[in-house]
Amino acid sequence: MNEYIYPIVFGILIGVIARIIMLRTDYRQYPTYLHGKIIHLALGFIAASLGAMAVPALMEKEFTAITFLTLAASQFREVRNMERQTLTEIDGLELVPRGKTYIEGIAISFEGRNYLVIFTSLVGTLLFLVYNVYIAFLGGILCLLLGKMLMSGSTLKDIVDIEHHPLHFDGAGLYIDNIYIMNIGLTERQEDIKKYGMGFVLTPKNMNINTTIANLGQRQAILHDVSISLGVFRDSGTPALTPLIKRDLDDGRIGVFILPQIREVKKAAEIIGAVPVLENAIRLPSKSRTHNKDEEAAQ
Repeated sequence: MNEYIYPIVFGILIGVIARIIMLRTDYRQYPTYLHGKIIHLALGFIAASLGAMAVPALMEKEFTAITFLTLAASQFREVRNMERQTLTEIDGLELVPRGKTYIEGIAISFEGRNYLVIFTSLVGTLLFLVYNVYIAFLGGILCLLLGKMLMSGSTLKDIVDIEHHPLHFDGAGLYIDNIYIMNIGLTERQEDIKKYGMGFVLTPKNMNINTTIANLGQRQAILHDVSISLGVFRDSGTPALTPLIKRDLDDGRIGVFILPQIREVKKAAEIIGAVPVLENAIRLPSKSRTHNKDEEAAQ
């Protein structure tokens, strides 16, 4: 029997396990069950096979075989494009859409997780060949923990303070605290909003967060996640019953106006806090050279 059979099988197995751990269907219902999961598990198997076979190819000095990794990279970029296209097509049918920034973040994560699978299977196979199955098993566990850590980013509760504020009207203007949301002229719509609406104020913890939560894609992600988790009191053709987020231009706070079907303040605050901070929305103005020069001048 070929000496590489067991290491390759082990590498593929640990890679597939890594993909299973990183693949989950949660409240967002994506990837869909069952066919969406089958697609991504199949791609995970291909990624694990490529990673496991790369090590024996190098040891046998078959350097041309490594070109398959570049081919894999182009294929996984297509996975990213596929996810982006699919989510964009169905986003227009959502009562509260995800938004382009959220969709791009999901597409990037699906591409990146395939590379983590390649890395995990490559490390597992290498350790099996160089040392033994026990060291390979330990290395595989460490890779699985690394993948689990990398797939979970920061959430809103880490960067903002979340406070519930009752909605109130000043004439036809709807306000959360002193943050203007929108104009509602019809009295019956005002009554619906008072009955079903909820308001929250998100206060950034520093100037970097101020810019991050101002991002329109990050705001849309908040509205989408809350509406998916708690439902939304609206239907198509009712613009007055549209959840909105507006910003206080003076201090950077944002007012979150939602119309949940499940009206529980504590649960809504927890869901807002669990919304992921989108990578494409993160800004770090304090790291700019201008700020650094100002700090040096002050010292």
